Amino acid sequence: MAVLLGLVLLALDFTAYEIHFANQVNQLDKELQYRVAALSATLYAPSTSPPMVGHGPPNQPGDEAGPPLLPPDDLANPPPAQNGNPGPPPKRPALDAARISAATRRFALDLASGFYFSLWARESDAPYRQSSNCPAEVSRPPVAVKDTGTYARTRGTCREMFHTTERGDCVLVGRTLGPEIFDARRFVGWLALGSLVVLAGGLGGAWFIIGRALRPVEEISAAAQRIAAGDLSERIQAGESESELGKLAVVLNSTFARLETAFAQQKHFTSDAAHELRTPLAVLISEAQTTLARDRSPADYRESMTACLDTAQKMRQLTEALLDLARLEAGQELLRREKIDLATIARDCVELVQPLAAARQLQVQCDLAPAGTVGDATRIAQVITNLLSNAIKYNHDGGRIGVATSEGNNGVMLRVADTGCGISTAELPRVFERFYRADKSRSTGGNGLGLSICQAIITAHGGTIEVSSVQNVGTTLTVTLPRPEK
Repeated sequence: MAVLLGLVLLALDFTAYEIHFANQVNQLDKELQYRVAALSATLYAPSTSPPMVGHGPPNQPGDEAGPPLLPPDDLANPPPAQNGNPGPPPKRPALDAARISAATRRFALDLASGFYFSLWARESDAPYRQSSNCPAEVSRPPVAVKDTGTYARTRGTCREMFHTTERGDCVLVGRTLGPEIFDARRFVGWLALGSLVVLAGGLGGAWFIIGRALRPVEEISAAAQRIAAGDLSERIQAGESESELGKLAVVLNSTFARLETAFAQQKHFTSDAAHELRTPLAVLISEAQTTLARDRSPADYRESMTACLDTAQKMRQLTEALLDLARLEAGQELLRREKIDLATIARDCVELVQPLAAARQLQVQCDLAPAGTVGDATRIAQVITNLLSNAIKYNHDGGRIGVATSEGNNGVMLRVADTGCGISTAELPRVFERFYRADKSRSTGGNGLGLSICQAIITAHGGTIEVSSVQNVGTTLTVTLPRPEK
């Protein structure tokens, strides 16, 4: 970028220099042309004819045709015609010492400004007269025969203008280009200085702008590196949330927050899973060690084996629940999509758990209105059975359980309510966490995965499950599933 900007400025400087120098030379050409005309007017009296400007091209590279010289009055107004014939042309005298002396005196003021002149008579190559400051190497310009044009030429560092009369006399006025070259160099020096200032300002501004633009990227990169190192609590400081990078920082912060939550849940899940498996493993080891400590009767061995079998069954249930939950959350569980009625499935589930409710004198009240949806009937039945089992498990003896299905504006709904001990306000937000069990429920058994699995199943169906509870009054769980598409 810096090189490109430098090349552009260099090209602009070069172009400006050429234009400025060309203007200076054009101005000098006007002054030379004026002095050629003045010198010619002095050399040729009004009764004579000054040289007219020819229209042929210069016969030397670098020569340029200048504007024509004005003729004297006697040529602008020739003698009147006599008897229909034009008057005789005015005479053109040759150069003489008196005219040359007069021209030299008239040119004296121009000598101080660096102008010089040289005169050649007829076809002679030797100068007839020169000013005192005329360079010795000035030669007569070659022109075509009878070419009376006025031309300019550059010879070394000198600029000269000349014309040839019809008699063949040549008048040349010149001046060195030193002042123009000095002025052009000073001009290009200022241009170069200005270009350096522009270049430095442009690079400084670009560095500042790019630095500010890339600073959020560097902050994002640094934060990502700290997060990759294990600091999941790190966040990106988004200064402007409306900019593109600000929006990216907000999205990344949201992603990092979810990652932190997921890692925390994974850590908690691993710890709880290890805790839940450690107890049955300890029971198995202890029972086996006790049995092998001494010889026992067949009845004792049978009792010990039965205890080990019960513990192993609980471990299998726990591992199956863990695998089931992992598949559901990973989206690897293939769910059937068929039309089902929540009322029919709920009625079957109530009949399934009715013996458990009767054992505790619980009254199950059903209000099952048709509620059609699309889903996996087996998985939905698993959810309803789990909710009914919890309502029985955490209820008071002789209490009530209400089961209702209905259709609403937001979808089809299932409600399971009990009159049990309820859940405290502090524990309510955690009921769907894996392995979470309130202290009052630990004596009832279970592994704390039931509601987590229910939530995963309902979420896989595109629905929601919510809980509301009042301590010592009861708990209500509400399942909402989408309506079937028509």
